[in-house]
Amino acid sequence: MDVDKTCLLIGNSRWHWAEHISGHWNFVHATPDTARLRSFERNLVAWASVGPIPSEICLKQRHRISLEQIPLKNMPSWLGVDRALGAWGALNRAKQSGMKSPGLIVVDAGTVLSLTRVTVDGQFQGGQLAAGLRLQLASMELGAENLSDPGLGFVPEDFFPYETADAMRRGSLQALLGMLLEAHSQAEWPLWLCGGDSLILFRELSHRGIEVAHFPDLVLEGMVDIHQMIS
Repeated sequence: MDVDKTCLLIGNSRWHWAEHISGHWNFVHATPDTARLRSFERNLVAWASVGPIPSEICLKQRHRISLEQIPLKNMPSWLGVDRALGAWGALNRAKQSGMKSPGLIVVDAGTVLSLTRVTVDGQFQGGQLAAGLRLQLASMELGAENLSDPGLGFVPEDFFPYETADAMRRGSLQALLGMLLEAHSQAEWPLWLCGGDSLILFRELSHRGIEVAHFPDLVLEGMVDIHQMIS
């Protein structure tokens, strides 16, 4: 089946695609691929970037989504467009499902884990940033002589693992869980999770009885929402 429209978010380590096929949007997350971009270039209707844009490609500026096009209030000029898109996507879907809380905490678990607080009326209310799971593991290898990055792999259920690799994985996960649990205790708003590592966090938080929603493609869904709104 042919792709008739595409949207692209250029991330720090991966490229994220929304592809419109037969009336439905599908989402693909892949390594940077200029050949794939060239094959979809004529169908590219929206794009944004938080990572490096390859010099060998020329993306049309009229299709670029900027912060000014995202109708959240009180956004600082330095805010990453991915955070704004994720917050907008979450807010739309929460309202469609009968949102009852004063706001949401939107968590994008990617290379960097971002936490964004947004009110029911679309006010940006700050957030937090921390190294994501894979970045934490890589940084331990970089900063400590006797530690090697084990890759994310399987995070053990054991709270105090015996093996070093498992201890690194569990410790990195606990650092992020502590951040999210404290944020939830301060705001007492639902957590909305997206991003490549969001399923791991969703499972851990669900076991703790936290109100949490898992929509792994929120940022791309928010981009599609904005494209449809301005086109």
